[in-house]
Amino acid sequence: MAQDAVLQRSVNIHLACVSFNISEKCYRYQSKLKDKNALIAAKLVELTDENRDWGFGICFAYLRHVAQYRWNHKRIYRIYCELALNLRIKPKRTPVIRCDNGPEFISHQFTDWAKDKGIRIEYIQPGNHQQNAYIERYNRTVRYSWLSQNLFDTLEEVQDYATKWLWHYNHERPHQANQGKPPLMVA
Repeated sequence: MAQDAVLQRSVNIHLACVSFNISEKCYRYQSKLKDKNALIAAKLVELTDENRDWGFGICFAYLRHVAQYRWNHKRIYRIYCELALNLRIKPKRTPVIRCDNGPEFISHQFTDWAKDKGIRIEYIQPGNHQQNAYIERYNRTVRYSWLSQNLFDTLEEVQDYATKWLWHYNHERPHQANQGKPPLMVA
């Protein structure tokens, strides 16, 4: 209001500050973080435009571990929310190890190894692939990240795009299991 009074009504700065009960320091204050906040906003918009299924966690992990920015997570989250980039939060489920009935998972070596490690194996019902959530999670990532967002004319286009996406998935996309780092950065 003091700035409006000074700009529109040609009121003296000192008089405007006294009238609105603020200090002249407060009136003259310029945020030093505006440029950095604009850079953070630009990076977040760029990331979410390229990867529409990325939420805050993956965006933050990418900026911290892949792009090597050292911005505070609270600051990035505040800007992320201001830009209304929020995704719906899904509850996490604790894993039980499930696998299908393929020959590699029903061998005695595998079951003996799991028994020695104290791991319980649950086999899905034959023909019911929805019960194998881990591979289905990967399939969902593939489906939402690029299959449902692109139209392909030839099988070669699909293979080229899949190769590029797989490289991005392994080299740049942060994974929660690796503390937010891509798999090949950890390996």
